[in-house]
Amino acid sequence: MGIYDREYYKPDDEASGGMPRMHMRFPQITPVVKKLLIINIGIYIMCILVKPFANFVYEWFSVDTFSIFKSLQVWRLIGYQFLHDLSSPWHLIMNMIGLYFLGPTLEKAWQSKKFLTFYLLCGAAGGIFYILLSHLGVTDKGFLIGASGAILGMLAACAILFPHFVVFIFFFPVPIRIASIILIFLYVVNIFTRGANAGGDVAHLAGMAAGAAYVFLWPRLRIKYKNRFQTMNWEKKFKTYNELQKEVDRILIKVNQQGIASLTKKEKKTLEEATKLEQMKSKF
Repeated sequence: MGIYDREYYKPDDEASGGMPRMHMRFPQITPVVKKLLIINIGIYIMCILVKPFANFVYEWFSVDTFSIFKSLQVWRLIGYQFLHDLSSPWHLIMNMIGLYFLGPTLEKAWQSKKFLTFYLLCGAAGGIFYILLSHLGVTDKGFLIGASGAILGMLAACAILFPHFVVFIFFFPVPIRIASIILIFLYVVNIFTRGANAGGDVAHLAGMAAGAAYVFLWPRLRIKYKNRFQTMNWEKKFKTYNELQKEVDRILIKVNQQGIASLTKKEKKTLEEATKLEQMKSKF
């Protein structure tokens, strides 16, 4: 998969006043994308060179629906995203091309931490739906590996946020939203006809759905919970302030009746805190 965007696919105006021509510039790699590329490629090479290592990681980190017990091992939902088909390097190559071209734009837009969370959540969503539909009998039981769910999640997010993107499907440039619709159609048909890799297409669709849901819902949920948190925070502060005032009133009554020498260390400290608080309020 290749992709053009405004950062690295721009028109050059001819000095002679002729028609502008398009040329491709490769995106500047970002920190998380770089690390993901290194980890994916590094694990793949290690698995080819060291067979015991390959046996271990594929046994313990691929999504396995042949076993209920293994299906419930949640670390596999993350681990499987870094494993690829050792019999075909194209599985890794195509996913890493998608990561390289799509990832930097999203990471720059969202910052590294949010991008990594998004990437792993899309991949995990693919694993979850693969497990569910496999055990429901919609698709055959099997093993799931690969970063495709996360990559397709990025594709969906970019289709929503950056509709000017162009991607290649079978070597033909296609607007990213049209490409997304074509892929969704192909995946749905393959799943319902139980075609080759129908289970993998379940993960692809789930990754895309997670990517779209994240883009649409995250801002709304963030605002909602941010407002709720601020309200709760102010309510908590107001309650604490009222409690402090009641305690100060009690202490002052005690001082009036018994003298300041009757105060405990805790009561004296409470008065000091109340005094500091009033001094801070007077500054504003």
